[in-house]
Amino acid sequence: MPVGGRPTVRSRRLGTALKTYRLAAKMDQLQAAEVIAAHQTRVSRIETGHVSARPLEIRALLDAYGVHDVEVRQKLEELARQSKRRGWWLEHAAHLRPDYVDHIALEDDATYIREWQPVMVPGLLQTPAYAEAVIASSPHSIEPERAAQLVKVQAGRQAKIAEGGASYTAILWETVVAQPLVGVEIHEEQLTAILEIGKRKNVTIQVLPLSTGVLAGYSSAFSSFSFDEEPTVEAVTMDNLRGTSVLEGAEDLAAYANAYDLLRSAALAPDASAKLIRGVLRSLKEDTS
Repeated sequence: MPVGGRPTVRSRRLGTALKTYRLAAKMDQLQAAEVIAAHQTRVSRIETGHVSARPLEIRALLDAYGVHDVEVRQKLEELARQSKRRGWWLEHAAHLRPDYVDHIALEDDATYIREWQPVMVPGLLQTPAYAEAVIASSPHSIEPERAAQLVKVQAGRQAKIAEGGASYTAILWETVVAQPLVGVEIHEEQLTAILEIGKRKNVTIQVLPLSTGVLAGYSSAFSSFSFDEEPTVEAVTMDNLRGTSVLEGAEDLAAYANAYDLLRSAALAPDASAKLIRGVLRSLKEDTS
């Protein structure tokens, strides 16, 4: 069973892949259950992510579905093993919403992470002081102990990017850079950090200028994730008033991949974006001197 007794992002990804291959092979769940000598209910629960398939079951099912690609088979077996792995973030689970845990799990598995943020600095770029200020200004009352844990989790999330474990691209609307949501000193520190992080080989930061007009309203903030060598979008998360939604349907993924391409094409190049951020920093320092 997946860690925590509930479907995880990893177990759902595995189940979705197995269901896709089963349907392509034109087999129903009863036929699949016969392949692994189990009840149809087990196949159903595997495909919904409520239980993790064992490696022998995966091999037998893929044989029956006619899936012989070695890389695909290895990927799904590894996904099954990972679905039972306890993530570093679970030590903070008491302070985290289940949907936030899903988002972190996606980040932890991803090879490519792309974000669009029209309101505030993305969590993967936030300094501790910025994160604390954002949490403190939340409309929801957050206890000091939980707030401290959330800041720690933020730092844990950033470790993968700092270590080069994923290719990370962030597009920020110009207002995120030019209009401080927090104290000016904290904002200056944050902009300086963004410039430094942007120098990493695995990081690309672009600014969407105000001159693009309505394009910034094309979509609210979202993150997209890829899990293989190719940057094909395989999951998308969006924040809302109720928490974080994970989108995995083919049409949803295509729509958000297209949205990101439009935003990236209209955004300033990384060098020009860094120049704009440096200009904002100079203006802030001049205003406070």
